[in-house]
Amino acid sequence: MFPALETDLKQETLPDPYEDFMHHHLQYYGYFKAQKSNLPNSATHHRVWKTSPRYMLNGSFGEKDDLISDTLETETFLYSLMLSSPLLRSRQLLYDDLDEVNPRLREPRELFSIFSSRGPLQAPRWPIECEVIKENISHIEWVPPQPEYFYQPTGDEKVPEIVGEEQGTAVYQLDSVPTEGAYFTSSRIGGKRGIIKELAVTLQGPEDNTLLFESRFESGNLQKAVRVGIYEYELTLRTDLYTDKHTQWFYFRVQNTRKDVTYRFTIVNLLKPKSLYAVGMKPLMYSQLDAITYNIGWRREGQEIKYYKNTTDDGQQPLYCLTWTVQFPHDQDTCFFAHFYPYTYTDLQCYLLSIANNPIQSQFCKLRALCRSLAGNTVYLLTITNPSRTPQEAAAKKAVVLSARVHPGESNGSWIMKGFLDFILSNSPDAQLLRDIFVFKVIPMLNPDGVIVGNYRCSLAGRDLNRHYKTVLKDSFPCIWYAKNMIKRLLEEREVLLYCDFHGHSRKNNIFLYGCNSNSRKHWLHERVFPLMLSKNAPDKFSFDSCNFKVQKCKEGTGRVVMWRMGIINSYTMESTFGGSTLGSKRDTHFTVEDLKSLGYHVCDTILDFCDPDQTKYTQCLQELKELLQQEIHKKLNNLGQDMDLEGSWSDIPLSDIESSTSGSDSSLSDGLPAHLLNLADELNQKAMLKKPKKKRLQTRKQRNEQYQKNYLMRELKLTENNTPGRARFPPTLQKQPTFLKNPENSSSSIMRNEKPRLNETQLSGRDKGTSLDPPLTSLVLPKNKDITQSKKPGFTASCSPKRSTNSSLGPAPDVKPNWPKTRYPATRKDRTPMVAYPSLHIYTYP
Repeated sequence: MFPALETDLKQETLPDPYEDFMHHHLQYYGYFKAQKSNLPNSATHHRVWKTSPRYMLNGSFGEKDDLISDTLETETFLYSLMLSSPLLRSRQLLYDDLDEVNPRLREPRELFSIFSSRGPLQAPRWPIECEVIKENISHIEWVPPQPEYFYQPTGDEKVPEIVGEEQGTAVYQLDSVPTEGAYFTSSRIGGKRGIIKELAVTLQGPEDNTLLFESRFESGNLQKAVRVGIYEYELTLRTDLYTDKHTQWFYFRVQNTRKDVTYRFTIVNLLKPKSLYAVGMKPLMYSQLDAITYNIGWRREGQEIKYYKNTTDDGQQPLYCLTWTVQFPHDQDTCFFAHFYPYTYTDLQCYLLSIANNPIQSQFCKLRALCRSLAGNTVYLLTITNPSRTPQEAAAKKAVVLSARVHPGESNGSWIMKGFLDFILSNSPDAQLLRDIFVFKVIPMLNPDGVIVGNYRCSLAGRDLNRHYKTVLKDSFPCIWYAKNMIKRLLEEREVLLYCDFHGHSRKNNIFLYGCNSNSRKHWLHERVFPLMLSKNAPDKFSFDSCNFKVQKCKEGTGRVVMWRMGIINSYTMESTFGGSTLGSKRDTHFTVEDLKSLGYHVCDTILDFCDPDQTKYTQCLQELKELLQQEIHKKLNNLGQDMDLEGSWSDIPLSDIESSTSGSDSSLSDGLPAHLLNLADELNQKAMLKKPKKKRLQTRKQRNEQYQKNYLMRELKLTENNTPGRARFPPTLQKQPTFLKNPENSSSSIMRNEKPRLNETQLSGRDKGTSLDPPLTSLVLPKNKDITQSKKPGFTASCSPKRSTNSSLGPAPDVKPNWPKTRYPATRKDRTPMVAYPSLHIYTYP
């Protein structure tokens, strides 16, 4: 079995001069204490005793009758010797507690995350300039029992004059902030070395009612607090690190409160000229005593709310102020204020740890480290799918890619992501069905560095990552470089049905999608079907009127546009408001975390509707979109004083001319690369250009004719595939044409009000009769053969009714009923055998 090792055991060998020299050399310097007779090497005389199950390295072999003679027994012995020998033993093998020879291969290092029920979580890494307090900040999750309505402005709100430190007293001043022009160099756990300074003022006695401020914790970002009155404070937010802008997110702590006293807080350095605070949004407050005593968490508080321009001219960019008053519920309480419900990097790790330690969820949800961020924090990647019976079945699954928190201050994206994960990892029949037919690739936090330090929009590179998906700087923008590379490899092995990146919006209410649109006449409006379906499934939260599908030049580097150009037709940015809803039963109320988590459920719900083998809903939505678009064109032409025969030539107008601009866009323009990265980017681009192979010039007429024939045959083959029934292949997207229509702002708001009657039971009765699929839609998900579908989807019975979860957190609110029936996939729910247990994930998909 092992001839070399067997020969070595059966014959004596002379001492090796080199090993003899090294033995004396190491002993001389004190590195090796063993005796030469005990050295386990080929130069040592060996003897194997009958009484030893393994070996003893002492003396020499005995006579032939002392050796094991049986061939099979000899091979077993040699195998045991190989695994047990200190020389041959591999660190890649794991042994049981008794050190028996039954090894298992160790998992590759860092393939799985560091999650372990026996060890602590990975501590966040901070830039070395940042001071970090040692306290652990945590909050309970709570849903208010009553709706939290918008603040109704009275018109008499006070506009306090900004006085600053000249007439006030600084009670909190954060000095450990990188200066302008600096850039990230290194990080460490705990941030800045040395003793953390006490920034809060020292109280003069029990009667001193000065508030004590703090924000040197995860996601906190208060830089300065100035006391300008007995109960009045001016607050300055810290800009995103290594920038001089992006002040919108805030999160800080106050202590030493007084009950039944009206305090006023004014944030003086906001940068956006418009805000939802001007139309009724309230700040969030959290009381620790309320949380401990009454189990009450974050709630909307504030009166006399006013958003206005700062009259102080600093000679640079205009600043804006937010002021509000509040009364604290307790004396000597610790309270927090935030722009939105915080969701930190530690919160995410705790949630993923619970998944990793769940024996059921960990079978179909695999955690990986996608990459390390600039500061060295882990960017996690989740692969969620049910085990497949065969490699062919695994390869047939389509993929869905979801991500969140590329903008760290938009924590609403994390709450939608949490709702999605809660549902897709549940035992709901719909969740099991989704895991059966899809592979979900989920990146729950794309920018952990920004989340940790409390940035609103940027990473530690000082740039908006959602403008750099085309970057070649792998080391400077690792999170999006690896995310894009993962999706690129995923596209090579399977079709990606949907890409969606979860964001937050500070200027518009409701939830909506930004998408892309193709000018292909064959597949007009198909990118708008998913948003329209989502608006029908969540009519009191999601606004189709607010959706936009125009690709602007400044958005070419965003995730949705780059993925769309890579070939993902349904590529979206989901924008969820920091405020609330203006629709249906939730009109004029703030969103809670439960509202946002329910959107994660509705995303799953809509994917099933979108991919239903009965295409009634899909075709109905296309027809409704066509009629809405005709009305929109007619309205625009009337506004321009023109007339057109809508029945004849309306579809000749490019969609880019019809689409309104994103007038309510919450985005920022790209600042380009930092100065210290410009030369590096130029060098990498030049190397990439040199590596591109030059196209060979066709020298002869024969070569040119052969190339022409080849191209002609490829075009004919592609047209044949597109026209073949049962196959759907979307053509590549085209460049948009120059616009020639002027789009009035919000012109579509009065048009797309879902004027078409909703789908009813009669219209959907065909789903139970096994209706065939329309050619453009067949390839979306399931095979047409119902027998095959039944055999490969174990675990369902005919009694399993979809979308009937008893857990309210996994489904829509009881008072919200979608406008179409929810029976889907009838062929997959009959004659299903119990699903067999799989020891691991049988899917050939790797990050």
